[in-house]
Formats: sequence, structure tokens, C-alpha cells
Amino acid sequence: MFPKDGRGAKVAFLEKEIEGSHKKVEAVGKGDEKPQKVVVTSPLVTDVVVTQHYSGLIRARRHIELRAFTAGYLEAVPVKEGQAVKKGDVLFKVAPALYKAKLDAELAEVKLAEIELANAKTLLDKKAATRQEVNLYEAKLAKAQAKAKLAEVELDFTSVKAPYDGFLGRLGQQEGSLVKEGDVLTSLSDNSVMWVYFHVPEARYLEHKARQGDSKDHSRLELADSRIDLVLADDSTFKQNAGNVVTIEGIFNQETGTIACRADFPNPDRLLRHGQTGTVLIRRTLKNVTAIPQRATFEILDRRYVSVVGKDDVVQLREIVVQNETEDLCVVKKGLDVTDKIVLEGGRQLRDGDTVESVFRKPEGATGRPKTTGEK
Repeated sequence: MFPKDGRGAKVAFLEKEIEGSHKKVEAVGKGDEKPQKVVVTSPLVTDVVVTQHYSGLIRARRHIELRAFTAGYLEAVPVKEGQAVKKGDVLFKVAPALYKAKLDAELAEVKLAEIELANAKTLLDKKAATRQEVNLYEAKLAKAQAKAKLAEVELDFTSVKAPYDGFLGRLGQQEGSLVKEGDVLTSLSDNSVMWVYFHVPEARYLEHKARQGDSKDHSRLELADSRIDLVLADDSTFKQNAGNVVTIEGIFNQETGTIACRADFPNPDRLLRHGQTGTVLIRRTLKNVTAIPQRATFEILDRRYVSVVGKDDVVQLREIVVQNETEDLCVVKKGLDVTDKIVLEGGRQLRDGDTVESVFRKPEGATGRPKTTGEK
């Protein structure tokens, strides 16, 4: 039965028999194995809205501290904290008695200088005085008038008035308090338009700048095909949007690699107040891009792949380049054609070269996450 060339020949013969048995077993196993069932779909060419999120600081377009112009005690505080005031409203009044008396004294000096100047002119007409003496009395009158004007301004400073329409902050002093010149009395915010500051990474800034093209106004950046929204602390979206234009600062922050930008939001209902925080959303519409469901992709060593099913129902793992992502979609920059069929569901255990049995789902109905048990 065995060849006559010794023990080595017998071993070789047995190894060949075992190898043949293994091949028969593998062939039988493959014949019994059924193709895996999967759901496939195709890429969809559509418009996709992608959103960038930035933490924002909300500031009033005008926010100032109101301080005491003169020293004295507060005779009246006719306003309350948080009150809406109009331009010219009296907010604080320092006791004016001292400044009123000073103004009266200066006005009396003006009157005296006017009388002296009139007498000098009469004497000049009678050639009893020289022109130089008249000039001296004219200078004396001008000096007295200037001092009276200063006293009038100081008296006016005893009333602290609103320089513009706005809302008051916390009152720093109460009626009867003794204040010094420069003491903070309150703050005033013009909330008609709110400035929301956020920081954009350098690469993202350069991308926006390149899309804008040439512009004469280098302090503002137009975000083409975009809209700027604001999400508040309760996750609600502010009713007003800032359009698609932001104001940019003139210098980058080298520590963070970002540049500060400002979006202007109209605030007609005065919902926003100085000092709030929110999230700036820049929503950009990408037109006619190739999109696939995000759940159809997977990662291997920081690279993104999909399982493509060919005409012979054989699976091929294909690397793709993702341009942008949304909650449910991936915008594919390179790697797929609209005619390709990609595995959407049932492809977790697939390997390159596997044969599958596929069911096609239209791209329009393939977006969104699959329903879980118990959902309707």
C-alpha cells in the first residue's frame, strides 16, 4: 500500500491524506453556509444643513457705569433696580444747595463786572478813561462769565441723568448716602441689540474667509449660505437670528489658536440681558452634496469605511473621506458614487469578500436612526 522508500515516504503520504480530508470538510461547510441578509441603500445627492457650535458671551451693545459727578449726599433716588429708563430721565440727585449758592455768587460777580464795564465805556466817551482800561473791564467780565458757566455745570452735575434708553442695574447707593466724586451709583444697559462674542478656530476662520472672497470691509466676515442662531441656557432657540455676518477682532489669541468674533442679535422683546451666556450656532447649507446615513459607516484605525455590495453580492470594504457630519448624515467628499450600494443594516460581522443577500431601501427613507424595541 505504501511506497517502499522508507518511513519518510509513509509520513508524507499520511499528511497528504489528512490535507485532502480537511478540504472536503471545508467544502461541505461552505456549501451549507447561507449568505447573510443585509439592508442596503445608495448615496443621496441633496442639500444638507451642517451646524457649528460655539460658546457665546452675551453683552449689551452699550453698557456703562454711572458715577457721581460731584461730592455730597443723595437727596433723591427716583428709580428702582432693573427699571427701564428713557434718555434724559433723572436717576440720582445730589443735594444742590452748596452748588446753587456758588452759582448765585458767580452770577453776582458777572453783574458787577457788567456795571464796571458800562461805567468804563461812559468815561471813555467823555475821554475820562483810556481804551486800555475798557479792555481790562471787558476781560474781567469774560472771566466772571466763565466762572458762572462752570458753577452752572457743577450744579447741573448734581442730577445724574440717563444718557440713552436702557435698563438699570443694581443701585450702588441709596437715598441719604454720602457719595464722593467718582463713586459708582449704578449701571445702564442698552439691550435693543445684543452683541454675542464667540471664538472661532484659525482653520475654520480661514475656511470662511476663503469662501467670502474679496471684501472691502475687513472688519466683517460674511458667512455664505449660512445663518447664525443663538441657543439659550434652557436649550430654547432665540427667536431672532443674526443673519450671516459677524464682526471679527484684529488679532488672534496665540494661546488658544482662535479669533474672537461678534454676532449682533436684535432684541425687541428685551429677553436677553447683559451678562447671559448661550451657544452660537452657525448653520450652513451645503448644496447638492453626496450624503449617506451615519450609521452605515464605521471606523478602523481613525479611518472611515463603508461596506459596498457589488453586482455579484460580494462585499467590499471601501475607505471614504467625510467632509461634514450631522446628527444622522455624513457628507462624503471622496470614495463613493451615487450608483454604489452600501450596507445600512445587518453588516456588523461582514468581512471583505463575504457574499450577502441584500434588500434595497430607497435613500430618501434611509436617514435617521433605526427604531428600538418598544418604539412606535
